[in-house]
Amino acid sequence: MKRPQGYDRQTDQVSARPAASERLPSETTPRAVSPERAASPARTATEPVPIVEAPSRAAETSPYDRLPSNRDISRALRAARKERKRVERGEVRRFTKRSRRRRRAWLAAGGVLAALVLGVTLLAFSPVLALKHIEVTGASRLDPKAIEAKLGDQLGKPLPLLDQAGISHDLAAFPLIRSYTVESHPPDTIVIRVVERQPIGAVQEGAAFVLVDAAKVPISSTAARPEGVPLITAAGGSADKDAGSAFAAAASVLSALPAATLAQVDTISATTKDDVSFTLRGSGATVVWGSAEDSDLKAADLAALLAGAGGASHYDVSSPHSVTTG
Repeated sequence: MKRPQGYDRQTDQVSARPAASERLPSETTPRAVSPERAASPARTATEPVPIVEAPSRAAETSPYDRLPSNRDISRALRAARKERKRVERGEVRRFTKRSRRRRRAWLAAGGVLAALVLGVTLLAFSPVLALKHIEVTGASRLDPKAIEAKLGDQLGKPLPLLDQAGISHDLAAFPLIRSYTVESHPPDTIVIRVVERQPIGAVQEGAAFVLVDAAKVPISSTAARPEGVPLITAAGGSADKDAGSAFAAAASVLSALPAATLAQVDTISATTKDDVSFTLRGSGATVVWGSAEDSDLKAADLAALLAGAGGASHYDVSSPHSVTTG
């Protein structure tokens, strides 16, 4: 066969050879095998070989891709605000715990006090504490029944609402009462404790003899001279009205005498506060007392003189440091 012009046999032979990728395994050029690969099982010609593709520049992530979205930022801010409020509430509770405890204690005390006041108020106006019984003690010259009857207008009133001014006005009708106290005994009783006036002597007013106390308050009046009390002859009012009166000085002397000596006094007289004198029953002896000053010391001197010189008719204790008898 005639070859075309310019045909090269050698070139044709080379081109007629199969490519390296198309050659059979037996036709490939033998290569050196590493020991690790030689130890691994031989691969067949049909086993797929993994192909690792190198990452391209287009697949690389950008730093802006890692930034949070607006929704993530809003969610984080809300969570932070909630956490801050929770922490602040905890701090407020921790710092105000003592004040809250004190406030609760004050509120509890106020509630108890209000309940107590309300209960007492309701009880005071209730008929449970209405006055039903009146008891009078300390009366010997006075009739307790008369005093109870005089205070009858107080019956039916609650004990806390008794008219104290009305009680005082009712008891003023009894001159013998020098002082008194009112004691409430719930639920329905009051006790009136009276202190009666004690007569210190009698004064003559016309044809009558009037028993009087130290305040010169009349206690009783009789036509005959009362027995057991001295007859007072002194002008002026009581010490409450005139402290410098003769009667006030005589009453002070009688109040300072011991009971044994007072029982022997028959009459007592004074024209001024500095010349008090009295006579003794039985013997008729005269005692010059002088003023009411140092009455306790004078009373002790007189008791000693009566014990040591009981037969004398005159005793002068006006100067307690220099007494005389005669």
